[in-house]
Amino acid sequence: MPTHHQGSPQEDLALNTYISLLRCAETVTSDTTRNLASINLSVGQFGTLEALYHLGPLCQRDIGKKLLKTGGNITTVVDNLEKRGLVKRHRLPEDRRYYSVALTEAGRKLIAEIMPCQIGNITRRLAVLTAPEQVELRRLCRKLGLGV
Repeated sequence: MPTHHQGSPQEDLALNTYISLLRCAETVTSDTTRNLASINLSVGQFGTLEALYHLGPLCQRDIGKKLLKTGGNITTVVDNLEKRGLVKRHRLPEDRRYYSVALTEAGRKLIAEIMPCQIGNITRRLAVLTAPEQVELRRLCRKLGLGV
């Protein structure tokens, strides 16, 4: 659905592109993460588990940076994962203001079980694009994200 804004051609193009980008991202995210609801995981919780699974223990600040989430949001996500026994917090001895977050055995088992499904969902969804188109989309997203 295009914008109803009456502006310059440059403004209209930018707004319509932005709307398309947001709608695409929301649609793809919804489609590829639908199965997470059945195991009572939010997208943020899945992202946190995935980051810890692939990168090892991280402080909450680094999880937030990786997932582009605020400190308050990550605190809530980690609180909820900790209540479920999927992660454990440890104070960092070198700076007691920070907590390191690590997967528990239950968290490691859960993310190992659901990763193949998530990767399959993403691969199937992006298969509408050819490999060169996926490379180009990634390049354009990176360019836009970095503001270069």
